[in-house]
Amino acid sequence: RIIIIIMAGEKGVRASLTARDRVGIQDFVLLDAYTSESAFLDNLRKRFHENLIYTYIGTLLVSVNPYKDLDIYSKKQMDTYMGVNFFELPPHIYALADNVFRTMLSEFNNHFILISGESGAGKTEASKKILQFYAVSCPSTKLLNNVRDRLLLSNPVLEAFGNAKTLKNDNSSRFGKYMDIQFDHRGGAVGGHILSYLLEKSRVVHQNHGERNFHIFYQLVEGGEEDLLRWLGLERNCKNYRYLVQGDCAKVSSINDKSDWKTVRKALSVIDFGESDTEHLFGIIASVLHLGNLKFDADARGYATIKNNQEMHWLLGIPNQVLQQGLTHRKIEAKTEEVLSPFSVEHAAYARDALAKAIYGRTFNWLVNKINESLANQDSSRKMVVGLLDIYGFEVFSVNSFEQFCINYCNEKLQQLFIQLTLKSEQEEYELEGIEWEPVPFFNNKIICDLVEEKFRGIISLLDEECLRPGEATDLTFLEKMEEKIGGHPHFVTHKLADKNTRKTLERGDFRLLHYAGEVTYCVVGFLDKNNDLLYRSGKEVILFWVSMFSKAVVTQFKNSLVGLTEILMSKEPWYVRCIKPNESKQPAKFDDVLVRHQVKYLGLMEHLRVRRAGFAYRRKYEIFLQRYKALCPDTWPNWKGTPAEGVRCLIKHLGYKTNEYKLGRTKIFIRHPRTLFATEDAFQVCKHQLATRIQAKYKGYRVKEDYLKQKEAATKIENCWRGLMARKERERRAWAVKVIKKFIKGFMTRNQPACIDNSEYLAYVRQNYLTRLKENLPKSVLDMDSWLTPPPILKEVNELYMFLKNAVASPCDIVWVFLLLQLLLKAQTSSMFKGKKENYPLSVCRPFSSLCLFLFLFFLISSQLFAFRPQYGVPVVKYDRNGFRPRLRQLIFTQEAAYLVEETKIKQRIDFTSLKGVSVSNLSDNFLILHVTCNDIKQKGDLVLQCDFLYEALTKLSFIADKQSCVKVVQGSVRFDIQPGREGFVDFKSGQESMVYRAKNGHLMVVSVDRKSNS
Repeated sequence: RIIIIIMAGEKGVRASLTARDRVGIQDFVLLDAYTSESAFLDNLRKRFHENLIYTYIGTLLVSVNPYKDLDIYSKKQMDTYMGVNFFELPPHIYALADNVFRTMLSEFNNHFILISGESGAGKTEASKKILQFYAVSCPSTKLLNNVRDRLLLSNPVLEAFGNAKTLKNDNSSRFGKYMDIQFDHRGGAVGGHILSYLLEKSRVVHQNHGERNFHIFYQLVEGGEEDLLRWLGLERNCKNYRYLVQGDCAKVSSINDKSDWKTVRKALSVIDFGESDTEHLFGIIASVLHLGNLKFDADARGYATIKNNQEMHWLLGIPNQVLQQGLTHRKIEAKTEEVLSPFSVEHAAYARDALAKAIYGRTFNWLVNKINESLANQDSSRKMVVGLLDIYGFEVFSVNSFEQFCINYCNEKLQQLFIQLTLKSEQEEYELEGIEWEPVPFFNNKIICDLVEEKFRGIISLLDEECLRPGEATDLTFLEKMEEKIGGHPHFVTHKLADKNTRKTLERGDFRLLHYAGEVTYCVVGFLDKNNDLLYRSGKEVILFWVSMFSKAVVTQFKNSLVGLTEILMSKEPWYVRCIKPNESKQPAKFDDVLVRHQVKYLGLMEHLRVRRAGFAYRRKYEIFLQRYKALCPDTWPNWKGTPAEGVRCLIKHLGYKTNEYKLGRTKIFIRHPRTLFATEDAFQVCKHQLATRIQAKYKGYRVKEDYLKQKEAATKIENCWRGLMARKERERRAWAVKVIKKFIKGFMTRNQPACIDNSEYLAYVRQNYLTRLKENLPKSVLDMDSWLTPPPILKEVNELYMFLKNAVASPCDIVWVFLLLQLLLKAQTSSMFKGKKENYPLSVCRPFSSLCLFLFLFFLISSQLFAFRPQYGVPVVKYDRNGFRPRLRQLIFTQEAAYLVEETKIKQRIDFTSLKGVSVSNLSDNFLILHVTCNDIKQKGDLVLQCDFLYEALTKLSFIADKQSCVKVVQGSVRFDIQPGREGFVDFKSGQESMVYRAKNGHLMVVSVDRKSNS
C-alpha cells in the first residue's frame, strides 16, 4: 500500500528524495550503510556545504565548525526550539539544550552534556550557546537574573585566564572545565559550580612559534588603565616581556585585547570581586611578567646571581633578600639542619620558570574558587543540575608529550563511560518497553584504561615510582621500566620491542599506545619533570605555600580528578555534543576529508552509531508517531478515537509493514530499517501536499463565504442608511420648498409696503429678475432713454436715477459741466495727496477719471447683492494672496460705509471704513496699495495687498467717500502688513529696468518698477 501511495504522487516523492540527496540525512541512525565510514563522511559533507552544521546520532549531536557567522542563533530561533519535541525540528544545539532542560523538569533528575572535540572544533562556542539558551528560556526574577548574569560572565573571565591562541585555534581552552548549573523546581537558574582540570601551566613560560600566552597577560598590557599599569610597574608594550614574545605573535587580527579587557573588568565586578581582590589578582599577573624578565649571571664560582635587581621591586611584595635566595639557592633538609645549595644559571632559570608556573596555577585555582563562591546557591533545598563538560578532545600531533598522554587518557576514560552509559540506556529502554535485548558487539577499551591506570603495573604507577625512587632517575630509565613491566601488552610497543618494520617509525625515546581511536606515539622526554611539577622548597617558601615532600605527582592528581569526575557523571543522565573541525586553515566551506575522517574515528562516532543501530534504527512514542502519520490511513484521519497504541497498529496495518520490520513496545514503536521509515515519510510528504490543497480549498471557501456574508451585511446596512438619508433630505427639501413658497406669497402680498423681513427676499428676487432682463435688453446708446426697460415700482433708487438721466438728456450741457466740476474737485484732492511724493504722479494729471455712471450700470448687471448698499465707486484690481502671493482678479467696490472685494457675484471680504487703519503706497512708479485693517480675531482676514491700474483715482475716491484724506501714507523701501494676528508679511519696493512682481528668497513680495527719473 505504501508503494501505491508513492506511485500516486511520484513527482512529490522524487522531489523529497532529491532534497534528501542534496542535504543529507539529519540523523545518522537512519543511514542505510551505517557501518560505512565513507557514507558517514558523505552525509556530513552534504550537510556542511548546505550550512547545516548539526546532525544527530540518536540524541548525540554532531557539530561541524562553519568558520563563519550563521543566522541560526537569534532570539527568534531560541523561541522556535523552546518546548518542541526533540526530533520535530531540524538538528540544533538549542534542541538538545531544550530537551535536556524539559527532561530534567519532568523527571526531576540530574543531567550532563559532554562537549568534546579537537582544539578549534567549536567546543567553547557550543557551551556558550547552551548557556545563552538557558539564560533566555529560564524564568526571570531579579535574583535569578543576578545568578544568570554571573553564570554568563564567568565565561569571559575563565577564557581570559585559561584560554590562549594556538596554531589551531585563536581562542583555545587550555584547561578542562566542568560546570554545574543548578535549577529550582520551576526551572530557574539558582546557582552553579565549576571544576577545572589540568591547566596547561607550561604555556606561562614557553610558547611555540605562532602561539601566545594566556589572554589575560596581553589584555592587561594593551587595555589596562594608565594608573593601573603605573602602579604595577608595567609598560604598554608586550615586546618588553619575555613570557609574551616567545611565540612572536603578540598581536592577532582576530583578537581585540582592549575590548576584551573591558569585558573582563565588567565581568569581575558582576561576579562580585571586590576592589582589593581585583588589585591583588592583577598584581600577581604583573608579578609573573616581571618574574619572567629576571636574568641570571654566573659569579666567579659559577653560581647564579640575579642580574637585573630592579625587576625584583615589583615582585610579589616580598623582601628582595628572601626572593633572591629563593631563586638562586635550593634548601636541603638534613636531619635537623637546613643547608642552602646554590644554583647554576641553568637551574636558577628553571627555578624561576617553575615559580612562575606555580604562581599562575594556584592563582587560577583561587580564581575558580572565587567564582564558585559567587555562584553558590544559598537555598539548601534540593536542586536539579545540568552539567556542562568542556573537555579536550583526543590529540595526536607530530610530537606528543606528557600533556597529550594525560589528555588521551582522559578521553579513554570518557569513551569507556560513554559506551557504558549508551549501552546501559539502550538496554534499559528495551527492557522498559518489553522488547528482547540483543547483545551488541563493541570494542571495550577497558584493556587500555587498565594499561594506563592499573595499580603497581600501569603506566601511571610506573611513572610515579620512577619519580620517587632514589638515585638518578631519567626519562629513559622510565622507558626501560615500562619495557620491563608491560612489554608484553598488546597495546604497548617501543623501539626496542617493535618488529623490524614498526621500528622504522619509532625513535629510541618513543613509546606507542594503541588507543580506541588509533595509534599514538609519545616522546618520553620531559615526562618525569612535568609529572613532578618540581618546585624547590625555597621556591615554595617564596610563595608562602608549604607542601609536603610526598605530595602526589601531576598524573596521579589528574587520575584522581578523573575518578571524581567519572563518579559525578555516572550519577547523571548523559547527553553528548561532538565538535568537528572541517579544515586546519579555518576557512569557511572547506571540508578536508582526511582531517574529518581522523576526528570521526578519534571521537568514536562510528562506534556510537553501531551501538545505536544494533537493534532498531528508529523509535518514537505512539502519540508522536500517530500524530505525524495518521493522515496516511483513512481510519486514523482526521481524529483517532481509541488509544494511541491501537491507532498505530491500525496505521501500520494499512501501510503494510512486515512483521520483521517493526516491534511494538509498551509506549513506543520500534522500526528496524531506515528504508521503512523513509518510505513512510515520503508517502506522508505526498499526502501532506494533497491534504494541504484540500485544506486550502476548504479554508479559502470558508473565507470567501465569510467575506461574502460580511459584504452582504455591510451592503444592507449601507442601503438602509442611504435610504434613510435620502428620505430625510427629501423631507427637508419639501419643508424648504413650503417655506420658500410661503415667503414668496407673503412677500407678494406685502410688496408695496416698506422693506421688512416678510418681503425682503421677494424684493431681492424682483431686483434680480429686472437686472437679468436688463442684461439681455440693453439699449445701443446710453442717451436712448426710450429703449431702457422700465424698472418696477419697488426699485425706487433706479427709478430716481432713471428720471434724473431722462431729464438730463434734455440739457446735455448741464451734465457736462457737472462732470467737469466733479473731475476738477477730485484732481485737486489727488494733487494734495501725491504731488511731490510719488514718482509717476505727474503722468496721471492729464488722465481723466472714468465715469461713475457707466460703472454703476455695469456693476448692477453683475451683482445685485450690493445694490441695497448703494455702491459709490468700483474698479478692477489684482489681489495678492497673503500666503504665497498668488495673484487673483477681483473688483474693489466702495459704498458709503465699507469697501468690498468681489469675485464676480461673490463678496470675498468686507472692510468697514471704521476699521480701516490706513493705506500704504510706495514713492516709486508702481501701482500697488496695501489696505491696513484692524484685526483682533485670528479667524478674521488681515491686510489686503492690491495692484490697481487706476491707483490715483481709486485712492482719491476712497479718501472722498470715506473721509480718509489723512490715512494714505507714501513710504519708501518696504511696507509691513499683517497676515493675521501674530503673523506679518512684507512688500519690498525697488526701481529697475523693467516692471516685475515676484516672491523673493526671503519670503517677501518684491515689486520692481521702472525708474521714471532715469528714463526722463
